[in-house]
Amino acid sequence: MKCSFALSALAILTLVAAIPDLQDSWRPLFNGKDLTGWDTYVGPEYDSAKKDFAGAPIGLNRDPNQVFRVLKVDGKEAIRISGENFGGISTRESFENYHLHLEFRWGKSKWHPRKTGKRDSGVLYHAVGPHGADGNFWMRSQEFQVQEEDCGDYWGVAGGVFDVPVVASGDKSYRYDPAGTLTTFREGSEAGRHCIRSRNAEKPWGQWNAIDIYCMGDTTVHVVNGEAVMVLHDSRQREGDKETPLTKGKIQIQSEGAEVFYRDIRIRPIAKIPDEMLRN
Repeated sequence: MKCSFALSALAILTLVAAIPDLQDSWRPLFNGKDLTGWDTYVGPEYDSAKKDFAGAPIGLNRDPNQVFRVLKVDGKEAIRISGENFGGISTRESFENYHLHLEFRWGKSKWHPRKTGKRDSGVLYHAVGPHGADGNFWMRSQEFQVQEEDCGDYWGVAGGVFDVPVVASGDKSYRYDPAGTLTTFREGSEAGRHCIRSRNAEKPWGQWNAIDIYCMGDTTVHVVNGEAVMVLHDSRQREGDKETPLTKGKIQIQSEGAEVFYRDIRIRPIAKIPDEMLRN
């Protein structure tokens, strides 16, 4: 009997291992020690006298001010982004059809030209092409906005395009509403390239927030602290008068004038977006 039970258990374990949905398929993108697997990119420095960014970009994997480094925060290693220079840290690998998870918490420091504004960062996904395509700082991509009181908003970066159901929200802005009118968001369109999430799900300053991004084919869902705040459709990119699909790329995290910490950065493949996320 003991032998039969052991064989049965072995058979069950073999079956489970063969079915990806039944096992933990998360893969860490941050190893908790250093920036292995990531590239840094730092754009031009801000000239306070001219009140503008001046000169050439500092460039790829050159970070003299240590904008991007690993620190222990609240007892756990995190990537600290100082915000002193605008730029980004990006995965060296590209991904498609995935669930991305990460946590962030704001720091105290802020820098010009955002010193008196809201703390700002962002998670760029489907990032493709050259570094610095947007403002000499970021790759072409779709942005999950990370900004105080605006976490989960959408921005099209350097040609990123999405269709989103929305309602007018005053001052020529638009807010996500699943029952709204499907509207194209891209630079130069009537709606522009910014769409507001359905509601503010961010935690108070000083607390850690969870971000989840579900990407399947040309559809994406933005999730803040477990709440789906936007569903976006037909991801694509615009070059001149031509639009092509944009469904695969790197992950890039922005440095944009504010100190911010990111941790527990992990990704897993998916075969579909959970129904409960698409109903919001």
